[in-house]
Amino acid sequence: MAARGGRALPAGFGGIVGGAAVPPPASGPPEICCRGSKTAFPCGLPAGVVAPAASLFSPSSVSGSPKTYGSARFTAVKQGAFLLLFFLYITPAVPAPAAAGGLRGDLSAAGFDAYGFVETRFGSRVTNDDTQRTLSLAEARVQLEGRHDPGWGSFVVRGDLLADGVTDEVFFDLREASLLLFPASFVDLKLGRQVLTWGTGDLLFINDLFPKDWKSFFIGRDTEYLKAPSTAVKASFFHDLANLDVVYVPLFEPSEYIDGERLSYWNPILGRTAGAGDRMRDHDLDHCFRDDEWALRLYRNLGGVELALYGYHGFWSTPEGMDPFSGRLTFPELSTVGASARGALLGGLANVEIGYYDSGDDRDGDNPLIRNSEWRLLGGFEREIARDFTAGLQYYVEWLQGYGAYRRTMPAGMKPRDEVRHVLTLRLTRLLLNQNLTISCFTYWSPSDEDAYLRPQASYKLTDRWLLEAGANLFFGADQDTFFGQFEDNANVWAGIRWSY
Repeated sequence: MAARGGRALPAGFGGIVGGAAVPPPASGPPEICCRGSKTAFPCGLPAGVVAPAASLFSPSSVSGSPKTYGSARFTAVKQGAFLLLFFLYITPAVPAPAAAGGLRGDLSAAGFDAYGFVETRFGSRVTNDDTQRTLSLAEARVQLEGRHDPGWGSFVVRGDLLADGVTDEVFFDLREASLLLFPASFVDLKLGRQVLTWGTGDLLFINDLFPKDWKSFFIGRDTEYLKAPSTAVKASFFHDLANLDVVYVPLFEPSEYIDGERLSYWNPILGRTAGAGDRMRDHDLDHCFRDDEWALRLYRNLGGVELALYGYHGFWSTPEGMDPFSGRLTFPELSTVGASARGALLGGLANVEIGYYDSGDDRDGDNPLIRNSEWRLLGGFEREIARDFTAGLQYYVEWLQGYGAYRRTMPAGMKPRDEVRHVLTLRLTRLLLNQNLTISCFTYWSPSDEDAYLRPQASYKLTDRWLLEAGANLFFGADQDTFFGQFEDNANVWAGIRWSY
């Protein structure tokens, strides 16, 4: 994580908060190219979560008045009723696929295996934040997934209909729409919308440069929603010597970073916490086949150890630069190379991972408007320390390159980030009541920033279909301008219930 000076990125998160607040975008229809993550009906973590440009905006480019909220267009009750009616339509009481009606029955009749879940979640801040609503999470969600295997391939469609009581929106989120083909015995080809991931870290990411949804992560949604989908082509080649995955994304898709909506952050220009009234504006990359991304992984198992090499070329997934003429945040060019190893050790599982981030638009580190290159390193170990009780420990480091040039070109009066950022994580998981009750806590602690983030959670399986969950997102920090410290006012507790079908 970038530590201070408004550039804090969460350890291994790769940057979750965008730059500084800027004037709202001009109205007008958006340009549509290859994207397809969300269709709205009527909605229009270590290294820095606040983009480096945040500390360089002039005060005149920042809106300082907090947002005033009118009456919600959708109450939680109305949202729940709406999704309940939709749920009753897609999942009729008749269990037999041949007799089932509605959308789910139509899918079954067409040869699709259809399943999913219905859930509702609520959350509230535990501290006062004048820039945000007290309600941090209030939503009802229906997920429907259909799979069809005609013999020559496999087709998957998965999407969520979500009614959000915090942003007052109802929208459809297409999580996956992919076609898996087998053109040869040694080749798999997956095309379309899909969630991509690799690497060895536990909630820390070095060589996984695919988009993340940090807002969902911090407000109490299921961890599944941390990893955002991409519209991509993935080719997998298999050989006795090694296996190769190649991913091509024709249009760059950024992460959902912290921009003042739902979650507040520290703004060094305003000298205070910025929130709903201080939304940021970024420069959208919207040219297909020009603003593209490439990623590859070469891997094999050697003597029980999983070895992998990685490469990536594209852009920083969060806005780590600024255009001085337009005042917009930008996504600078980024290329990375890395490696990892994972295998059994001392009765547990150990992993190491390393990556070099080449910031192509600022290789010398002397442009204060663009994030510098850096090394990232990770080591972890996990094992069962008692029956149904598991512990996992990780140590993560970010080492900023060109630090001398960075300090020389930093504007006067701005607090610099640390050259080296250290983060430790601890995951404790206990299974009880015949493994129906799971109690866990994931903790991030940065000794260099003197801040921490705790994610306690409990889940209980009432039946094979019903699941109860509750948890919290708790932030602590000695200073307001460190990564986790800036989120103290976003501390929240949440609870949810899910019915799977």
